[in-house]
Amino acid sequence: MIKKFFVIFIAFALVLNTSVKAEGDDEGMWLPLLVQKLNMKKMKKMGLKLKAEDIYSVNKSSLKDAIISLDYGSCTGEIVSAKGLFLTNHHCGYGEIQAHSSVKNDYLTDGFWAKTMKDELPNPSKVVSFLIRIEDVTDKINSKLDDDMSEDARRLMIKNISKKLEAEAKGDSHYEVKVQSFFKGNDFYLFVYETFKDVRLVGAPPSSIGKYGADTDNWMWPRHTGDFSMFRIYCGPDGKPAEYSEENIPLKVKHYLPVSIKGVEKDDFAMVFGYPGSTTRYLSSWGVEQTMENENKIRIKLRGLKQEIMKSEMDKSDAVRIMYASKYSRSTNYYKYSIGQNNGLKNLNVIAKKQKIEEDLTKWIDAKSKRKDKYGNSLSLIKNSVKEGNKYNIISNYWFESFWGGAEAIKFSLNNSRGLGEAVGNKELMDELKKEADDFFKNYYQPIDINIFVTMMNTYKKDIDKEFYPEFFTEVDNKYGGNFRKYAEDVFSKSVYTDKKRFDKFFKNVDVSTLSDDPMVKIAGDILKIYFDVREKTNKINDNLTKGERLFVAALLKKEKKKSHYPDANSTMRLTYGKVGDYEPRDAVIYKHYTTLEGYMEKEDPTNEEFFVHKKLKELYNKKDYGEYGHKLPNGDVEMRVCFTTDNDITGGNSGSPVINGNGELIGIAFDGNWEAMSGDIAFETELQKCINVDIRYVLFVIDKYAGAKRLIKEMKIVK
Repeated sequence: MIKKFFVIFIAFALVLNTSVKAEGDDEGMWLPLLVQKLNMKKMKKMGLKLKAEDIYSVNKSSLKDAIISLDYGSCTGEIVSAKGLFLTNHHCGYGEIQAHSSVKNDYLTDGFWAKTMKDELPNPSKVVSFLIRIEDVTDKINSKLDDDMSEDARRLMIKNISKKLEAEAKGDSHYEVKVQSFFKGNDFYLFVYETFKDVRLVGAPPSSIGKYGADTDNWMWPRHTGDFSMFRIYCGPDGKPAEYSEENIPLKVKHYLPVSIKGVEKDDFAMVFGYPGSTTRYLSSWGVEQTMENENKIRIKLRGLKQEIMKSEMDKSDAVRIMYASKYSRSTNYYKYSIGQNNGLKNLNVIAKKQKIEEDLTKWIDAKSKRKDKYGNSLSLIKNSVKEGNKYNIISNYWFESFWGGAEAIKFSLNNSRGLGEAVGNKELMDELKKEADDFFKNYYQPIDINIFVTMMNTYKKDIDKEFYPEFFTEVDNKYGGNFRKYAEDVFSKSVYTDKKRFDKFFKNVDVSTLSDDPMVKIAGDILKIYFDVREKTNKINDNLTKGERLFVAALLKKEKKKSHYPDANSTMRLTYGKVGDYEPRDAVIYKHYTTLEGYMEKEDPTNEEFFVHKKLKELYNKKDYGEYGHKLPNGDVEMRVCFTTDNDITGGNSGSPVINGNGELIGIAFDGNWEAMSGDIAFETELQKCINVDIRYVLFVIDKYAGAKRLIKEMKIVK
């Protein structure tokens, strides 16, 4: 598990991240605190029956209290029982399902269902957070800032004020408090969270249901994927967060969602609550081009190579398949996303649309001298910064994919060796490092890592200027004749970070002074020098970019002050609203808003693991044994609906988010977007953007009829 200290290394990027106005009817990721002010009238008109206080309240339980952030924003979940039971996506629980799997107990293939609470499986690294409250602290911070400040001085002032506000809000409580900026540093909000650390796996369907269609259907519609898993939150006997213990009890929650089996129809109102990770809706035209040409193309190229290596070995062994299932899935997800995003940005002519926005804003700025004095250099700062930093942006993307996201032993050696420097003599910290090492080696296959290392190093050397070669490249040339394969075989045969027996032997009698001689630690140190070198060369560029972004967004907000605006996603809680509906992706093609189990069966391919259909599911289908979860048709027949689409505005981090009807009841779980709108993180397209959801009735059908886990159904409040 990556320590927080090293988050900066994977967060390095040189692209613009700004905000946008809501142009489409269903566009917008809204802060729940502001729903009353900005959205209630529109939502009521669309079919919402709740009051604003039913959605977000500090004084009483509300919908926000049933929505949880998983692992600090990686996914979203929703509480569905008074005993802390929650639903999320199968792919959000995939790592935990994989971690508990073995060749003997292959939960990825067979699924897992705890028969009793005692059988629910602990997951030491998984956490969930509840939002307690939000506070607008914009004035408290902006009142201490001025236009003459340097970017360094501005950052320091914001940091100091934020720390003070966070300390005041936290007091002597166990809460976590964080001040975050919005609209590129123009607004600021304080968030208070309560985080629980005992999260146990309750149930998961087999991958033939939870991941049906896998990479082939990913980002596509029609979908037939039952993308869900179930966990439970436990707490100490006092009701407060606690590390895993057999004495812990299920959390008594403030609010949980009733589950509706009434079904959904076209044009029904739908809300999605969740923690969307990141959007760049007002990325500049230059930034869009950079994203397409650098970030996406580099990701597509390098991840494609890594995935070929993993898949080749996974196909040879069930043990290796289980070890690398989650890693492979994470890699392919945004590999395919990048392909789709580039296609969407090109097909929708997004760069030209951005240029038109920039031209219009420039005219507005130039119309008055005061505006010109304040905002006049915003676009030139952005343009020059992006162009000047383009060279380094390429390096940073190659660095991330080739080094930090390349051979796993590199990152592991860096984290562990640095951690040992602090932990020696501290039993608790040493035990933690040993546990992390055991987890690493449990899912580590050296032949894959060697092949990825060799491929990434050869590709980096071929594509990148010598100025940015790590120092060990010279050793490879001089001692190994430029042969990375020979170098890798030597390094991987000696390092304590590439073999569990060597690591365990070293760990029994740790000598930190010897770590500097470990060849993998040397490699890790060399790549960090590249990172810091690039960062040093880009400090001034980044400062100018930051200033340009802030001024540009401030000008936009000023120009469009009569319109409602929402900030870019940044892993804070958001609400989006829309309707159930079909769409037309291209000429003469219309997609219905739902799919059925019949379509699932039509896709069956016994020769392809992505489209395997379990015998029991076939039996239930043939008998039409859907229980009370089937959808009744006008002719009296019944069908099992699997997924449906809405036009809610979502992105990564929304995975597992609840889809809620106008009465505040759960009707589905969001899990994907559609291929035609992969440009959505940068430019929302109202006519094309679709949120793909698993129908909650299919979820309940799988739990009840397929898995026989009726005890879980009995925990929920079912609305018929």
